[in-house]
Amino acid sequence: MEKLWWCFLVLTSLSNVSGQTDMHKKAFVFPKESASSYVSLKAQLKKPLRAFTICLHVYSELNPTRGYGIFSYAIKSEANEILIFWSKGGGGYIFAVGGTELLFSVPETTAAPAHICASWESASGIAEFWVDGKPKVRKSLRKGYTVKSEAVIILGQDQDSFGGDFDINQSLVGDIGNVNMWDFVLSPEEINTVYLDGTFNPNILDWRELKYDIHGEVFIKPQLWS
Repeated sequence: MEKLWWCFLVLTSLSNVSGQTDMHKKAFVFPKESASSYVSLKAQLKKPLRAFTICLHVYSELNPTRGYGIFSYAIKSEANEILIFWSKGGGGYIFAVGGTELLFSVPETTAAPAHICASWESASGIAEFWVDGKPKVRKSLRKGYTVKSEAVIILGQDQDSFGGDFDINQSLVGDIGNVNMWDFVLSPEEINTVYLDGTFNPNILDWRELKYDIHGEVFIKPQLWS
């Protein structure tokens, strides 16, 4: 009985890994489809958001095949409080705030790491989306809205309820890295600097001081992009 209990503890420790790490030049790797593999992030967020910017790298071969969750920020009353999702049917990235979605289309490309930034501000309702340092046309999204702060933040899945209800057919197979988040809108010059591997002291999520929990089969490996 003691041996079985020890095996259970070992398996539990392997399937859930916590850490605070400088993730510079590293990436989370999601090697296969799963409804139980994801990374949850612990944000330095103490008050609701009236503006934000999220930047990250994502690398997957799924783009021509199906959609997948990249960044999911859910609150108890709204699963898509903030969402970045690749939409195969739409041929681009879905960016949602407060449950309202926008589609930013991108040309068909071969599989390659993509650097994306998404920003939004409540005062104007302006949403911006950047792919590999190039901006898409600005659009209007939830003017006057306030993003709630008591959230669960997930990489590699799309939360359909607070903290879970994942769909294996929306899971990421690939890599995510350089995840940073600010409580303000970065300027075009700042986004270009981030794209070129610079930074501006992220104050919500900081890839160089990342607090995270790994669930299921997700691994930390050297990044594949320069």
